[in-house]
Amino acid sequence: MTFLDAIILAIIEGLTEFLPISSTGHMIIASTFMGNASNNFVKLFTVAIQFGAILSVVLVYFQKFLQSFRFYLLLGAAFIPTGIIGLLAKKHIDALLENVVVVAWSLLIGGIVLLFVDRFFADNETQTEEKPLDFKSAIIIGTIQSMAMIPGVSRSAATIIGGLSQKLTRKAAAEFSFFLAVPTMFAATLKSMYDEKELLLQSSGHEWLLLLVGNVVAFVVAYLAIKSFISFLQKKGFRAFGWYRIALGAVLLLLLAMGVDLQMAG
Repeated sequence: MTFLDAIILAIIEGLTEFLPISSTGHMIIASTFMGNASNNFVKLFTVAIQFGAILSVVLVYFQKFLQSFRFYLLLGAAFIPTGIIGLLAKKHIDALLENVVVVAWSLLIGGIVLLFVDRFFADNETQTEEKPLDFKSAIIIGTIQSMAMIPGVSRSAATIIGGLSQKLTRKAAAEFSFFLAVPTMFAATLKSMYDEKELLLQSSGHEWLLLLVGNVVAFVVAYLAIKSFISFLQKKGFRAFGWYRIALGAVLLLLLAMGVDLQMAG
């Protein structure tokens, strides 16, 4: 893995982690085209650089994380469904992570859903006051988030739609998606790194430097993406993301239909 590979993957992670277009799907696609999708260190790298993206959320919303203990209880309630399902289904989830067909269909179907989200939840934007999130709603959002374990679905898209289903505005739903990313991504990253602890301990100085560079780049790009996404979402909604997902999914399916080997390029 080169420094250029690391920087490209970190930029993709930072740009896509908090947008409803699937960071996992994009990382799988990028790694496949780079020819290293099956490299164990690359797999570890794509997980480990999530720490940088997590820190960007904490920095942008630093005051929110100091607001109240109830805030953490809500995050805990939302995290529970994903945590339980993730532990029970980890082997099945890992089996899907190199399957570009799954990614392509998830992107395509999810894109179609996003085309209608703004219209379906239009009433949310007409509220005079933001509905406060309760524990029942948090658990429902967390349960919907668990669908994002299928690569290509997008954790951000799932949690935002979950928030909209609980009468949150686009802004509030997106921000809760950011907040929920912190415990979800932190737990998933720690679990993956623990499972690959031998590989991590055996990593060379060059590989540790790649991890450092990747986290720094992911942090900076994610910070900028978060700041821009809320403004774009309030003005434009989800349709642009929907069309992007449809186009990307369709291109992948076309390449697969043409016989292009996207499965085991490494």
